[in-house]
Formats: sequence, structure tokens, C-alpha cells
Amino acid sequence: MSESVGYVKFVGNVDGGTASALMKAVDEYLSQGVSRIVLLLSSPGGTVFHGLTLYNYLAGLPIEVDTHNFGTVDSIGAALYVAGKRRFTVPDARFLIHGVSANFPANTALEEGQLAERLAGLRSDTANIASVLARGTGKTTDELHNVMLARTVLTPAQAIAFGLAHEIKSDLFPSGARVTSIIKE
Repeated sequence: MSESVGYVKFVGNVDGGTASALMKAVDEYLSQGVSRIVLLLSSPGGTVFHGLTLYNYLAGLPIEVDTHNFGTVDSIGAALYVAGKRRFTVPDARFLIHGVSANFPANTALEEGQLAERLAGLRSDTANIASVLARGTGKTTDELHNVMLARTVLTPAQAIAFGLAHEIKSDLFPSGARVTSIIKE
């Protein structure tokens, strides 16, 4: 019996809409009995909340998940990427690992307690992302924290040396494969 594989092409920001669409696509493939999901990923990043939710969902599936960077995997997109048991990248891709930021609307006034709460949230998000990336790369959380602070850009070869990617591979899927697309412009 041949292996049944579901392919999902994810292009765009990681947010509520794309996270829901990705989980729905994966659920559909699971209901069809696939034994492996391949996530074809190109993302500039997005929200930490949705990125960590997707990481935990993909990493906790009862089937194998592979990821393939076919463009850019930046920011929280790296957390989705390391959910793959096998991680591929095309030769001309890039990766960006950086710290977490907080956005404040214009003329926002925060009391000391509110500012402390925001800082605690940033530190918690940073620790969680560093932990996820450390598990995926074999590095320590301290090493990942430093890489995040340095806003590190990696080529495919550097990503392999770093432990983020496993192999450079141009072919994304076989001819005739069904590919579910999630694209947010």
C-alpha cells in the first residue's frame, strides 16, 4: 500500500484567518486518512498567539508532518517550520529569526502595572518561541534567545548548519498531487 500524503501550500501572514484555514485543511486530510502532511511554507511571520497555536497543533498530530520553505520563513513562521519532523528548503529561500515586539497605538498611555504586564507578556512569548526553536534545532534556549536578539538571517546552507533545516530540495510535490492552498495577500 502506498503512503497517502496531504499537501498544504501556505503563503502569507500567520493570523486568525490563515491559522483557521490551515487547521481546517489539515483536519480534512486527517478525515481522509492521510499518513503524512507536507506543509509548503512561505511566510513573513505574524502573531505569536496564532503561530504557537499552529506549532502545537502540527507537532501534536498523530501523523508525520514535514515542512518545506519555498520562499521565506520569517519570525513566527519559523515556529511553524520546526513543527516538521523533516524540514526541507528550496535553494533560494531565506529564514529570519528575531525577537518579539509590542505594538502600541498612537497616543497610548500605560500605567506602570500595564507596562509591566506587557513586558511580562513579551518575555513569556520570547521564552516560548526560544523553547520551540530549541527543541527543533537541538540548540539551548539561551542560544536561541541570543539568535532572536541578534535578528538572525539564514541562507538554506546556514539553516542546515544551524539545525533548522535538514535538506535543500527543489521539488515540492509529485506531479498530479492534490495541493490545498492557503494564500493571504
